[in-house]
Amino acid sequence: MLVFERTSSNSFPAVKKHQKMSGFRGAFMASFAGRSLLAALLAVAVGVYLLPSPIDPKPHSLKGPPPTLEGPLATNTHLQKGRRLFTGKLHGPESFTADEDGNVYTGTVDGKLWRISPDDNLTFITQMGQNLPECGSSTDYEPVCGRPHGLRLDRHNRLIVADSYLGLFAVDPQTGEKTLLRPNAEGADGVPFAFLNGLEISAQTGTIYFTDSSSRWGRRHVKLEVIELNSLGRLLSYDPRSGGVSVLLDSLYMPNGIALSPDEDFLLLAETSIGRIHRFWLKGQKAGTGEVVLDNMIGYPDNIRLSDHGTFLVGITTPRFRRLTPPFLDAIAPYPAVKRFLAKVVPLSWYNFLLPRYALVLELGLDGRIVGSLHDPEGRLTWAISDVFQHRGRTYLGSTDLPFLAVLESWESDP
Repeated sequence: MLVFERTSSNSFPAVKKHQKMSGFRGAFMASFAGRSLLAALLAVAVGVYLLPSPIDPKPHSLKGPPPTLEGPLATNTHLQKGRRLFTGKLHGPESFTADEDGNVYTGTVDGKLWRISPDDNLTFITQMGQNLPECGSSTDYEPVCGRPHGLRLDRHNRLIVADSYLGLFAVDPQTGEKTLLRPNAEGADGVPFAFLNGLEISAQTGTIYFTDSSSRWGRRHVKLEVIELNSLGRLLSYDPRSGGVSVLLDSLYMPNGIALSPDEDFLLLAETSIGRIHRFWLKGQKAGTGEVVLDNMIGYPDNIRLSDHGTFLVGITTPRFRRLTPPFLDAIAPYPAVKRFLAKVVPLSWYNFLLPRYALVLELGLDGRIVGSLHDPEGRLTWAISDVFQHRGRTYLGSTDLPFLAVLESWESDP
């Protein structure tokens, strides 16, 4: 026989009361957790807001949208028709020069200078700074190890080297002996150098022309220099007879590579962060003055070199053209607050993910107009080109940090 126990008449209200209390406590805890999360987020936001930004940007108005890929800028695959040398041995061969025997010279991210023989044998010449095991492993070591950028051979067959951190040097390419011509700390006109970069030498006078990309940021903070978009760069000259340094132009936007015209009546100069080419007159009625000859470029120019056939070749370190969205730097240019915020919270290495893997070289006439271009749209051979140097039928394509040297054995450019 089944027996049913009688239940107290107030048991159901007690259960309901317990459920109501549990629901209240759950709602209270959820509300408390939500408010705590909101408070934490507000605290983080206030903390980030109060955190000083390392940059002091100003609003920048662009000249217009990026140029379209047509005419002399039409896409092609000419830069895919080459090969890589010294993979894993040369990291970031930035710039090049050559001697009469056919040897090519370059400098790398680990602070080293190298000689490449005509039969592609690689020889170490010297270390610009201290030769530490950590050199090349991180940009944090560059101020100690050195970072050679622009380099040329002078009339005495010395390598003249602009080291971004250490200064202007003369180096014996055979022995590796270094002579410091001008340290960064000494600078010019009372302003120390912070980021020595491009270099050119007059065959007529021996004068050394070079650029200091910024008086605020060193090379390892180049991304902050580009985002801030300041005009703290200078074009300078060094007189090898007197040892004096003169400022030729100031208030430049990250002046980078420079190249003399065939008659040495002017210099072309790349202003990287603003994407334009400047001309500085050395002779004639305009001597001592500058003017913009190419603006609103398709990309950010690095080095400029005179080609074998009398034109200028410009390496584009990062292309600037619209794909699904506007270029990143174009999008943030008018907004200093956005730039300050990004500089606070985004690690510098993360910006590499925003850079397209695209290789581009521009060919300019002596008047500065674009007459042709070479592309590698997928970055199959190389990308982020720093220098375009032609020697004995071969074209050397530099880079700031890629672990190889890209070369073209033949040259073709679309008009």
